Formats: sequence, C-alpha cells, structure tokens
Amino acid sequence: MKLSAAMLAVDTNVIVRFLTNDHPQQSKRARTLVDGNDVWVSLTVLLETEWVLRSVYRYPPTQIIASLRDFAGLTGVSLENPALADRALTWCAGGMDFADALHLSAAADRCEAFVTFDAELMKAGKKATELKLREP
Repeated sequence: MKLSAAMLAVDTNVIVRFLTNDHPQQSKRARTLVDGNDVWVSLTVLLETEWVLRSVYRYPPTQIIASLRDFAGLTGVSLENPALADRALTWCAGGMDFADALHLSAAADRCEAFVTFDAELMKAGKKATELKLREP
C-alpha cells in the first residue's frame, strides 16, 4: 500500500485498545478508526505494542505473534517495513526476543555482522539467520 497524506499514523495505545478491547470507549474508538481509515504503523510502535502485550497484559508469545500478524494483515494497515517485521515475527515464533529479532532483521541485509555481548541473542541469532553474530 502506498503511503499518502490521508493515511493516519497510529500510536501503540490505539493498537493495544484495538487488540485487547479492554476499555469500552477507547477500544470502540480504536476499532472505528482502524476499520474506517488507512493506518500506518512504525516499527517502534510495533515494538512497543509487543512489549505492552507481553509485560502488561501477560499475553503468551504465540498470542502476541498471532495478534500482531492479524493486525498487520488488515486491509487498511500498512507497516513501516513489512518484510522486516514479518521476518522478526517469524524469528520470535522460534523463541527469539522480539526486540532482538527486529534488531537482527534490520541488520541482516545491510551488515557483515551483528556485534553484541548478549550470549543468548548470539545463540538464538545463529540458529535464525546467516548474519554473523560476534562479541566486540
């Protein structure tokens, strides 16, 4: 979908209300907004949404991944970088932390290696991607 001046960028709280239906008035407004408009979601909003669903709402990873994929698949929803987000969600489904998966996905096509002190990330990343992971 091509971005346009008529497209609306949405914040994390709009997506959370849409997905959780936890606030009668705001959830209804979020659903009306998303269902009736073309909306754009930045990767940072996607990342924060995952964090809120995991840490505040205690959604299990499978429910978070399904919810984000379903939301991203709605007719009027456009993601900042759909391929990057899809790859990160796939890696997250394999057990990787979503933030780490986004970091690696962003670097995978651009960089020689991803450098980190995080041993768990290196282990998970080596299973998920051909991108080299190493310590500084």
